[in-house]
Amino acid sequence: MNTPLRTPVEPPQTGAAVEISTGLLWARIPMPGPLEHVNVYLFDEGDSWTVVDTGIDTSRTRAVWGDLMRGPMGGKPVSRVIATHHHLDHIGLAGWFMAQQGAALVTTRTAYLLARMLKLDVQDAPTPEMLRFWRSCGMDAQVYAGRETARPFNTADAVADIPLGYTRIREGDEIEIGGRLWDVRCGNGHAPEHATFWSRDGGMVIGGDQLLASISPNIGVHTTEPDADPLGEWLESCERFKPFATDDQLILTGHKRIFTGLPARLRQLTDNHHTALARLLGFLAEPRTACDCFSVLFKREIKGGEYGLAMVEAMAHCNHLFAQGLVTRTLRGDGAYLWQKTG
Repeated sequence: MNTPLRTPVEPPQTGAAVEISTGLLWARIPMPGPLEHVNVYLFDEGDSWTVVDTGIDTSRTRAVWGDLMRGPMGGKPVSRVIATHHHLDHIGLAGWFMAQQGAALVTTRTAYLLARMLKLDVQDAPTPEMLRFWRSCGMDAQVYAGRETARPFNTADAVADIPLGYTRIREGDEIEIGGRLWDVRCGNGHAPEHATFWSRDGGMVIGGDQLLASISPNIGVHTTEPDADPLGEWLESCERFKPFATDDQLILTGHKRIFTGLPARLRQLTDNHHTALARLLGFLAEPRTACDCFSVLFKREIKGGEYGLAMVEAMAHCNHLFAQGLVTRTLRGDGAYLWQKTG
């Protein structure tokens, strides 16, 4: 029996930092939406700092970083930014640190290339591929009508320019951060080649969004790869991490509280998805679109800004069952896929 989860450190207030251990600070950078913040970690390198993840690029977040640098960081520069993955709330200000302070960017190749691509890919209107994907999900007609003519949100809206050049990390690498040696282990599903860092002394894991305590990260299928199976990749990653997890490791998360009890949490994360897949398979005794599946997957009403995240996650669950040969997929006349249990 694994030890249950504990959250032993109280979170910091915006603009302040909590010392987790000697030379390691935890801060929170605000962001819009229900998550409200992203966790960032500051490692003292002696005459400078290594920053793990950054928050999005807005005037408010730059101001919060200014408070941190003048206050808890003691005016020392940021010499290195480590991005766990390519999402804008984790890499959004990396380019700002690179341009303003000459910081080096360290991340996986996939994260760097996706971040650069998304920064350069600005759409003023939905593309035909976006519209086709939304229809394939069975998007609600009213939601579709509202999105069809609206400017889509672009990652570039909240990410600073990312200069050319970075330092690559990959699965199996060793890296020194804040005087500790860490092993790099990469997960997938939430983001491809998402880096996590496991301290050699066994005391800590930098989990990013791959290892969260109280919420499951969004696992979605998107326009760029509509037939992907990110849920399969996510489940495989969780299984691969299990042999390295111990009850005592302090998990430094990308959002919400940091925690101990990783073995139990990994089991919860996989069990929750397997249970949801079983419910979904029963529901697909009759043909349904992905968006028809919200109630059985999430067991609550999906409102407003949650719709897009719920849609891509529902599609991921349908794609996973399809990849396993458990459901069939047929294209309806309006462009929506109908999923149905095999046999």
